[in-house]
Formats: sequence, structure tokens, C-alpha cells
Amino acid sequence: MSTVLLVASVAAVVWTYVLFPLVTALLGAVRRRPVRTGDVTPSVCVVIAAYNEEKDIGAKLANVLEQDYPAGRLDVVVAADGCTDGTEDVVRSFEPGGVRLLSRPRGGKAAALNAAIDSTDAEVLVLSDANSMLAPGALRALVAPFADPAVGGVAGDQRYLPESGTAVESTGERSYWSMDRLLKQSQSSYGSVTSATGSLYAIRHDLVQPVVDGVTDDFWTSTAVVEAHRRLVFAPEAIAYEPPASSDRAEYNRKVRIMTRGLRGVYLRRGLLNPFRYGFYAVQLFSHKVARRLMVLPLLGVLVGSALRPEPLWQAFTALQVLGYAAGGLGLALRARGLRSGPLAIPAFFVMVNVASARAVWNVLSGRRIDRWQTARSPQVAPPTPAGGIGRPA
Repeated sequence: MSTVLLVASVAAVVWTYVLFPLVTALLGAVRRRPVRTGDVTPSVCVVIAAYNEEKDIGAKLANVLEQDYPAGRLDVVVAADGCTDGTEDVVRSFEPGGVRLLSRPRGGKAAALNAAIDSTDAEVLVLSDANSMLAPGALRALVAPFADPAVGGVAGDQRYLPESGTAVESTGERSYWSMDRLLKQSQSSYGSVTSATGSLYAIRHDLVQPVVDGVTDDFWTSTAVVEAHRRLVFAPEAIAYEPPASSDRAEYNRKVRIMTRGLRGVYLRRGLLNPFRYGFYAVQLFSHKVARRLMVLPLLGVLVGSALRPEPLWQAFTALQVLGYAAGGLGLALRARGLRSGPLAIPAFFVMVNVASARAVWNVLSGRRIDRWQTARSPQVAPPTPAGGIGRPA
């Protein structure tokens, strides 16, 4: 029994972390499907859902209005979801510049987004978080692939702002998402990326489906493109910058929320897991959004399975795993005390992600849904030049 557990667990870990990225890179190299881009300017509505974003929303709106896009083709709408701070007052100050405010009672992000989407007839919807700042030219880069009729949606490139002196160390997460960006580039080369990230993405209006409660809205909305058998591609020049979380606790809570809602979203979109209808994308979706988020289970299987083996080599491997997890725990403890974790940053991030994954799995199994969101990032500052920042796509 221990042998079966060990072999199955090792196979799951190796596929998810090693073989799947390699297969994706290989497909991106040999099955290239170029995307036709052009200097197109479809009518665009930038949709922003906001809950108590007084500190960020003014900078965000100024940033969007500064984009090089024809004014007559650009609409900006902010759906204020029961804000109790000064968010709505800030948005109203931008109304002379063409920004629209939808003031709504607290109902959750899904309801806010649906109301905003229903309020416009623009050809292309651009969705972006209230604290994501667009690099110059990001909007044009985002819509350029819509010159290709096969493209139904475009994912932007989310990056972290350089850390300030008060920001938590996030080396582990930066490294993790830089690797993930490479996956996104390969996926876009041969077909579709798995999904977009909420910092910046665009979708043809006629492909949008109403967002349901309890799912990550960026996953739900962007995968509607693939469900319609259109391409969801990556635009690396469409850059959106975000600050890191204000603390490890805030980042942990954010990951629990994203993974809980993400697993529910995959369940509701489970038809996309059918390889006979969606080809390799089905494998891609399972590997990227299910196996990776459930990785805590095979990791536990590897630990238990190797510990049950009497051979010295497996016992040494068990000790190595325990040492790695202890290093991650120590890194988190150092960061909790405001100290830098240095070389322990990556194992600390790895441990935090998998603890969050375990919590998310429990939430899903126990039927707990997360339908409301709170801001978890530091206040926004001006983005660096396009050459700055470190990649972090989702």
C-alpha cells in the first residue's frame, strides 16, 4: 500500500511541477499558431469593481484616462459595491472626464461586475482591478490581438511594483509567478492560456457570461472564451502593475480565497476538462488549476509514503522533505517578526501556498463559499517604466 501511495504521489508531483511545464514549452515551440495583431480601436469599456478603494481609485482612474486610446472609443465605469468610505466621492470627481459611477448596495463583486457589464454596449470589455496601474500603451497592446477574428479574449501581464521599505519580502512569490509567465507565453503560442488574471484582461462583449457568486471572476469570464472555441491569448506588452500584499497574513488569506473560489469555478466549468472537445486545453486546465491547487495532497502522500519505506535512501529523502518544510516554516516565522527570510523566501512561499491550498480544499469539501472580497494589497503608487518590475501572471 505504501508503494502505491508513494508512486502515485511522486507521479502527480513530477507531472505538475516538471513534465507539464516541459510539455507546454515543447508544444509552444513546435505547434505555433501566430496571432494576427493590428492597430485596431474597437469601442472599449474599462470595467472596475470597487469596494472601499478610496486610497487607490483616484490614481487608477487617472491612469486609465491617460492611456493612448481614442476618447470617443473609450468608456470607463466603476461599480461601487456598497462602499462605506470616500470611494464614490472620488469617482464622482472624474465624471467630467467621462467616468461613470454605478452606486450599488453591497452585493459582492459578481453582482457589481454584472451590473457594470450590462450598462455598456462596447464591443470589447476591459476588466481591471482598482489597484492595478497600467503601463503606457497597455490598453492598445491589449486590444491589438482582436484584429484576429479567432481571438475572443486577451490576458494582460501582471507584474509586481518594486517593493517599498515597508513592503513584505516577496521573493518567493515573484519567482513562482515569473515561471508561471513562461507557461502563459508557451500556451498562447499554440492555443489558449488557461485563464486571465484580474489585474488586466479583455474579452469580446458577445462572449461575456454573467458572473456567478463564489468563483474567481477573472477565471469565469475569461474561460468563457475557450468554452466558445475562441482563443484566449497573452499580450506581454499589456502590463499592469500591482503592489505586493501588506503582510504574509493578507497574502495567505488572499490565496485561500482565490483557491477556494477557483476550485469552485473549475467545477462549474468542468465541461472544459473534456479532452475530446477541448483537446490539450483540458489537460492544461486540470494540471494548472486543479492539480497545482491540490498539490498539498500528493506532497503529503510523498512524505508519508517515503517515511513508511525502510530503505536508507527513502529515509534520507524523508529527512530532506522535513528539512525543507522546516526551512519554509522558519522563513515564515522570520517574516512574521519583520525580518528578511533571505534564502528561505522560496521555501517559505512554498509552505504558505500549500497550507493555503489545504485550507481551500477543506472549504470546498465542507461547502464553504467565499462570495465577498476585501482589499488585501498595499496602497497603490505610480507604476515604474515598462522596463521595471518583475513578472507575475496568474
